[in-house]
Amino acid sequence: MPDATHPDPSVRYDLSGRVALVTGGSRGLGKEMVLAFAQAGADVVIASRNLDACEKVADEVRSTTGRRALPVSAHVGRWDAMDELADTVYREFERVDVLVNNAGMSPIYDGLTNISEALYDKVFDVNVKGAFRLSALVGERMVADGRGGSIINVSSYASLSPHPDYLPYAAAKSALNALTVGFARAFGPTVRVNTLVAGPFRTDVAEHWPPETAERHRRTYALQRAGDPREVVGAALFLASDMSSFSTGGLLRVDGGPL
Repeated sequence: MPDATHPDPSVRYDLSGRVALVTGGSRGLGKEMVLAFAQAGADVVIASRNLDACEKVADEVRSTTGRRALPVSAHVGRWDAMDELADTVYREFERVDVLVNNAGMSPIYDGLTNISEALYDKVFDVNVKGAFRLSALVGERMVADGRGGSIINVSSYASLSPHPDYLPYAAAKSALNALTVGFARAFGPTVRVNTLVAGPFRTDVAEHWPPETAERHRRTYALQRAGDPREVVGAALFLASDMSSFSTGGLLRVDGGPL
């Protein structure tokens, strides 16, 4: 159990000797978390469907931090792929201390009745099914090896305030929030499981936002803007490190304060 009275916060954020696995880790918020964990001393696993993109991030980790970095191609919407991912990571590192279920998708559609069954299923597969399977596999091993660990599910404010324009996504992220509570109860007391509830961030997805988006953010968010992807780092390090030693089953909002 970490020392809750430790006087030096910088030590509590130290991830030296730990291994962090981040799905959707090749871009956006996932990439920023990978880099932050490596800078804090962790070896990292970057998983996404695009192996070339994963390898680029792995090269950046090695050149800037000197940490070990393993790029892995994995489709989180496929059950067996999560088994293969977990086995690959444990063969390479023999442990996982931090798991971040960050991969997700929110497709655009024209009207609720025009959503196909295939699209609906894909949204749930990517946002929920993969996170469930990977959390089950890694969480049980975290408990069994006695070291414990931290699982972080990356959700969205959409899960708390659903909108017709992204309803399947909102429903899937709501399910992810529920998994957080259930897994926290299943894997406690040694493994902590929390949700990072993200608001709008200026990732590559922002390139497709309509021109009026910035004005809408000014009107509807307390901070009157979208976030820079690097602004997720503080919350991610808090949940990954011993700083959050008494936090589990919770939702941590990093969303700019929607009004």
